[in-house]
Amino acid sequence: MLALIKNAQIVNEGRIYKADVLIENKIIKLIAPEINIEAEQIIDAEGLHLIPGVIDDQVHFREPGLTHKANIYTESKAAIAGGITSFMEMPNTNPQALTQELLEDKYKIAAENSIANYSFFMGASNDNLEEVLKTDPKKVAAIKIFMGSSTGNMLVDNKSVLEEIFSKSSMLIAVHCEDEETIQENTIAAKKEFGEAVPISEHPNIRSAEACYKSSSMAVELAKKHNTRLHVFHLSTEKEIALFDNSIPLKDKKITAEVCIHHLWFDESKYAEKGTLIKWNPAVKKESDKNALFQALLDGKLDVVATDHAPHTLEEKSNTYFNAPSGGPLVQHALPAMLSFVNQEKISLEKVVEKMCHNPAICFRVENRGFIREGYFADLVLVDLDKPWEVTKENILYKCGWSPFEGETFNAQITHTFVNGHIAYEYGNFDETTRGMRLTFDR
Repeated sequence: MLALIKNAQIVNEGRIYKADVLIENKIIKLIAPEINIEAEQIIDAEGLHLIPGVIDDQVHFREPGLTHKANIYTESKAAIAGGITSFMEMPNTNPQALTQELLEDKYKIAAENSIANYSFFMGASNDNLEEVLKTDPKKVAAIKIFMGSSTGNMLVDNKSVLEEIFSKSSMLIAVHCEDEETIQENTIAAKKEFGEAVPISEHPNIRSAEACYKSSSMAVELAKKHNTRLHVFHLSTEKEIALFDNSIPLKDKKITAEVCIHHLWFDESKYAEKGTLIKWNPAVKKESDKNALFQALLDGKLDVVATDHAPHTLEEKSNTYFNAPSGGPLVQHALPAMLSFVNQEKISLEKVVEKMCHNPAICFRVENRGFIREGYFADLVLVDLDKPWEVTKENILYKCGWSPFEGETFNAQITHTFVNGHIAYEYGNFDETTRGMRLTFDR
């Protein structure tokens, strides 16, 4: 099977240039200024930009066990429409992925149902070290530790257990950092002031900058002590930025960090309008935090942009502060949101590709993805940078049926998404005749 993309403006490895791309079966066969060859599929990309498929290193697709909110099929479909061709999914499903057998069960579901490429995190708890250490680094994205309150048995708050995981695991360890003790103290203080009717605006005070910093600084300290490969998820505060380094190339960093779309887009001034729809853990905080995070992204202290896609039903979210769950759906709209920042001249198109495509591949050592290179898998996205569209109920693809971006007009639109050379999405239409592949890692 040959497919040929003609006249594309390729955005890759810090350059934008016009070229053709030939795809043979699943692989990029040739990149050249002009390719004239008979192909079964020819796509004229005149006026469009071609970028590598986005790799989202942090999603919650809710399967198994929580499929009233979402499932791997529905959310991978939404991801493809949003230009995300590969995802890495979290272990706090039901049952939680705390054994190798339960982890493999999720891979089996994805092999049957995922339209995008996939990997899953092995979950850590206070009592599953033996299972954690069995994890195959070539076939599994990373070990995930919730160093903050989470579902069921997934809060790892035992310092000796943390020491053991950090000292014994050869895997990349990815962490959610919020100090549980600080959060509980802040919750008691909020209830003392407001009773049970705590307003959503208190969320960044309850899940405070101090709670984040105390936990993330401990994770960094443990990683330095044991020379562990550490990736800190979803930074939300200016204070935490000082923990990270931009003086060495990403491939040589032992400690890396990411920021999520919602912490770059929203700040606490939006709680009045959006309410619990923008309740995330860690919390959306001050405008000064948002601006500092954006600058740290540009400066290279923050390496990756991800989504932390975590859907809940609208009924669940439409609740009082303590009863509304944290999280929201983002995979369909993350790349368009970042392209809006490009349109506003806050970030370059090349930098968006670096942070969403190249860097996740480098951080996790994803094999043969994340770049437009000959011999790499043809995970590719065509984007029209001048095609405004509004997010409405009618075009939201998440199973939960809502988005915190509803009513927002984005200037750029994804026109085509290729997954392993297959056109999975084209101008609003899906071809679901093939499934994504399991990601592998060069470790």
